[in-house]
Amino acid sequence: MSVDESVTERLRKARDDWEKEYDSTGKRDADYTTISGMEVPPLLTPLDLNNFDYDGKLGFPGSYPYTRGIHSTMYRGRLWTMRQFAGFGTPEDTNRRFKYLMEHGQTGLSTAFDMPTLMGYDSDHERSRGEVGKEGVSVSSLADMEVLFDGIDLEKVTTSMTINCSASIIFAMYLVMAEKKGVSWRKLRGTLQNDMLKEFIAQREWISPPEPSVKLTVDIIEFCAEEVPQWHPVSVSGYHIREAGSTAVQELAFTLADGIAYVEEGVKRGLEVDDFAPRLSFFFNVHNDFLEEIAKYRAARRMWAKIMRGRFGAKSPKSLMLKTHAQTAGASLTAQQPINNVARVTIQALAAVLGGTQSLHTNSMDETLALPTEESVTVALRTQQIIAEESGIANTIDPFGGSYLMESLTDRIEKEAFDYINKIDEMGGIFRAIETGYPQKEIADAAYKYQRELDTGLKTIVGVNKYNTEGEVTIPTLKIEEMVETGQIEKLRELKRKRNNKAVRERLSDIVTAARSGENLMPSIINAVREYATLGEICDIFREVYGVYRDPGYF
Repeated sequence: MSVDESVTERLRKARDDWEKEYDSTGKRDADYTTISGMEVPPLLTPLDLNNFDYDGKLGFPGSYPYTRGIHSTMYRGRLWTMRQFAGFGTPEDTNRRFKYLMEHGQTGLSTAFDMPTLMGYDSDHERSRGEVGKEGVSVSSLADMEVLFDGIDLEKVTTSMTINCSASIIFAMYLVMAEKKGVSWRKLRGTLQNDMLKEFIAQREWISPPEPSVKLTVDIIEFCAEEVPQWHPVSVSGYHIREAGSTAVQELAFTLADGIAYVEEGVKRGLEVDDFAPRLSFFFNVHNDFLEEIAKYRAARRMWAKIMRGRFGAKSPKSLMLKTHAQTAGASLTAQQPINNVARVTIQALAAVLGGTQSLHTNSMDETLALPTEESVTVALRTQQIIAEESGIANTIDPFGGSYLMESLTDRIEKEAFDYINKIDEMGGIFRAIETGYPQKEIADAAYKYQRELDTGLKTIVGVNKYNTEGEVTIPTLKIEEMVETGQIEKLRELKRKRNNKAVRERLSDIVTAARSGENLMPSIINAVREYATLGEICDIFREVYGVYRDPGYF
């Protein structure tokens, strides 16, 4: 926005007068930085956005550069998808929770898997002991997947699955399960997290080294482009990067750098960018700093549009649109005074909506203590419904657009995130950066700095380092009984006795051959799953052919 010279002079004088009064009255003794450490000015005026390029930086919703949203109508046309993470115990337990949430207005299923499933081990493996069904649902075979989605119309729901190193197998099970229900793969809608690069940066749930791991991710991208066109084959995930302690800028920069790598690998595979890029999606954290988080989402859309058009020459508008799921910050939840988490989640959810997310998961107040109870997950879902139906926030598209502070903050986040991406490019790309431990160290340094700020009282967590109360506050929590593990092991052993083990061995051998020849593994994995080959049996092939990755221990 350009300001007339005479108006500029008048504004400058008025601001100088205001600053003198502001400086003379004394300021509250507080930290005026965002949670990520960005300095927040006390006031901004048109002077701070002089010569602001409306078309280049804002534009209109549904148009390049998509700062104001990827759809022209945004929430006036359709509300964001409301998801609640569900997954615990047995497939039967989680199936009941799915149906409970759908009865209470949830519009998309979001599936959490237990640690053995995430790491590629069956429930009867010795490394699975004590973990079966504890932090998500236990799935070892197609039989478990069939129970998990029993009675659920796959044509009417979108299904998100938070799974990475074993994603190809879980996805194959979902496809075969749909096939057995008579549902065409071309009608399936949903998202597979399937982001292995963020595992090496932050989450550390892997089987094989980065290159073969990413190869499996791209296998799914290629397969979906041809066979499952409405599915999002990867959700490039900044969420876990932020949970590991990154700043908002680092979360954005490292996530987009990962996205760049997946596009590059797809192009190397011989795919046309506009044939697969529209189905890529993203997953960001929503932390406590309300304005910083809104600006992060706006900057993310603008940056991705520039990257896809400028770096990859994408022609389709859909390739330029950054579609994102958001989840409130698990790391912000406190075990102390857990009811306070309802307020935290509400503020974070508001930021995600004002930032323009397409899908949202609100954490339950008890998730820092245990898997959520039905009561707490209902409160978390109701939080979204109140925002959507009562607050009026969904009535206007990008209400912060044009705000002097919001536009300034969006510009700053974009610039600093691109600085990180440029540095990663100079290092030779994100693969090389991960090998040298660059993003890992940047995140560790940021996490340490923030913890020091909490320890010294510079930053506040209500009920933890300020406004503490004596005594422990207890709330009901969900407990997973040990019989869950015993039952899952017995079912798996029975499955292995009854299936056609000769056919299983033949199909597993086909996967070995395909893996050694460099073929796309999805067809051979699907064939093995049809014969009830287990997740652990197939992941053992990854361990054998590709090797097992060991944490290099940069710290």
